[in-house]
Amino acid sequence: MSTDNIIDGKAFAADLRGRIAVSVPDFVAHSGRKPGLAVVLVGDDPASQVYVGSKKKATIEAGMASFEYRLPEDTAQADLIALVERLNADEQVDGILVQLPLPSHMDDKAVIAALDPAKDVDGFHVVNAGRLAVGEDAFVPCTPLGCLMLLKDRLGDLSGKNAVVIGRSNIVGKPMAQLLLAENCTVTIAHSRTQDLADVVRRADIIVAAVGRAEMVKGDWIKDGAVVIDVGINRLAPAEGETKGRLVGDVAFAEAAVHSAAITPVPGGVGPMTIACLLRNTLVAAYRRADLPQPKGF
Repeated sequence: MSTDNIIDGKAFAADLRGRIAVSVPDFVAHSGRKPGLAVVLVGDDPASQVYVGSKKKATIEAGMASFEYRLPEDTAQADLIALVERLNADEQVDGILVQLPLPSHMDDKAVIAALDPAKDVDGFHVVNAGRLAVGEDAFVPCTPLGCLMLLKDRLGDLSGKNAVVIGRSNIVGKPMAQLLLAENCTVTIAHSRTQDLADVVRRADIIVAAVGRAEMVKGDWIKDGAVVIDVGINRLAPAEGETKGRLVGDVAFAEAAVHSAAITPVPGGVGPMTIACLLRNTLVAAYRRADLPQPKGF
């Protein structure tokens, strides 16, 4: 397989972020303010701290206003919801992201339900999920939105393609299936109870793997010419002499690459698209809240 068949999510995300940064001054000129993204982090989970830091950096680089709230681990759920409600009412804030997972004493669903759906740039609110399901305008979770962008960039029209989504989470699997249905694909959602999973996957023109199991999808599951989007990110146990194990996806990359027409690597595939799509959703939210025409291309 040549490098031409590797889908470079890092380059696509950089281009998207660049186009967003170009559009921000136009919004500022018409509204008198920057688009604003508020990120809320509860506790000191190391991975979440890294994600929040990356989001803040990308927001500022795009010319947007970044509002960051770091709350202690023992914050009461009522206090977190009160903060969300204040941000809902803040005219400088267009998007709100509450970093998950929350501490164990909090109910994720209750906190997400407190978000204004018009500021729910993560696309997790049931109103946005429902709008997506019935084909109305909605904020879509950033990872599946990024996957769709990569697919359309590589394949163009997706109509009539057989697509298999492996994984049924509310964050990736289910919204990914809805997006593919909207593009006129024939969609199968596979999961842990699916019988003859390998055979199901072999029929697919498009495979989106999002199960969180290292290299579960083998090369002989992929039919020749299929396009593979690997959402998984898993760290293997360190090999002898390594301080930490390498990162791999849910797909056995080297094996699958032999058969696929195009495939995302891990890292450097889907991952960079998530933050880029978060910025995209924030920009769109800002234009909608200001009652301005949404810029083309987003």
